[in-house]
Amino acid sequence: MGARGGGARVSPATPGRSSEEIADVSRMAITLLTAALAIAPVAAEQTTLTVAGYGGSFEQTLRKSVFPPFETKHGVRIDYVAGNSTDTLAKLQAQKGNQVIDVAIVDDGPMYQAVAIGQFATGLMINTRYFRDKGWAPPTSWNDLKDAKYRKQLVIPPINNTYGLYTLMMFARLNGGGEARIDPGFTVMISEVNPNVLVYEPSPGKMTELFQSGQAVIAVWGSGRVQAFANTGFPVDFIYPEEGAPILLASVCPVAKPQINPLRHAFINALIGRDAQTALAKDGNGPVSNKVDPTMPELAMAPVGERAKRVLTPDWDTINANREAWTKRWNREVER
Repeated sequence: MGARGGGARVSPATPGRSSEEIADVSRMAITLLTAALAIAPVAAEQTTLTVAGYGGSFEQTLRKSVFPPFETKHGVRIDYVAGNSTDTLAKLQAQKGNQVIDVAIVDDGPMYQAVAIGQFATGLMINTRYFRDKGWAPPTSWNDLKDAKYRKQLVIPPINNTYGLYTLMMFARLNGGGEARIDPGFTVMISEVNPNVLVYEPSPGKMTELFQSGQAVIAVWGSGRVQAFANTGFPVDFIYPEEGAPILLASVCPVAKPQINPLRHAFINALIGRDAQTALAKDGNGPVSNKVDPTMPELAMAPVGERAKRVLTPDWDTINANREAWTKRWNREVER
């Protein structure tokens, strides 16, 4: 969540993929929507709609508040395939020519023509009770992740997760580089941030477990994920770093395939409708509909209102052109 401004995108790179495969995925992602619209719907109703998207609290909200009314209204069963965006892209690539997935929900990348269903800021999560007991002031900057007092208590997702990628990007930006010159980011990650990292963890479930067990007290994560965690009663808060918080957009699109499920556009419309947007907002997902009250307490961490001014927009064209190389370098030098 993904992360994940208002349009949704896909992270194209996965470790071990060739440039040709990545290009295939990118081309597929970019043309999913237009290609799908170009194919006439099949006449026969299908009884199952296969949707791939995020796991964790996002999945739970869909299963509880979005799927049941849609299934009842359309007489269909939704088969949900949970995973992060790179998992979903890997499935789309593996199923090329024989797609099973009807609708894909993914985060930032090349899918600029998709429909946004949520927006999230990328920043810092802290255990507020631990910080209070230690007498520590909350962090205010990305540079605070280099503070030695967090040694082996910091969790950052890996680079194949958008939150990990954004961490690398921010340290590049803060040290004379950026998306077009990523070397400063790697230098800081390796020499100054890595000593504090307990683990590079992509799983939302594992992330919360590390905080609940007391092993981790600070992390890089998304506003929606942190809000959902806080909703359970655990003492965490989300912090917008003073240098800015990269935006992550949760997006949805139909998948181009010969046998089109005629309900896929209805499902997408349901996701951006008032009821689904309200249900997702209660879980901390920044809404993309003006029919949702941005002042509702569950959106206290979301990039809406004045907080929207604090988000940053990544240069995805440059990121996508280099992400495979960055991923290999990250695996070789950062998570070695």
